Amino acid sequence: METLVTLLPLILMFGLMYLFLIRPQQKRQKKVVEMQTGLAKGDKVVTIGGLHGIIDGIDEGKVILKCGDGTRLTFDRNAVREVLEKSL
Repeated sequence: METLVTLLPLILMFGLMYLFLIRPQQKRQKKVVEMQTGLAKGDKVVTIGGLHGIIDGIDEGKVILKCGDGTRLTFDRNAVREVLEKSL
């Protein structure tokens, strides 16, 4: 009985840590992976470096972005931070 009383705060602390730290991070990571796997040609995106562009081509792990002046740059798929506008 005494060991249960001494372990209860530790178990409670781990449970709270899971609810407030680990679980939300897992949800965010899942959304990022879904966004990066759902990239399509014509999507307007922003990279982690702040570059705005339109996806011109997609390879397994890379995307080719077309910038405003017509320049095409190749980035890792993981470098895409967000999709501003999905293509039709």
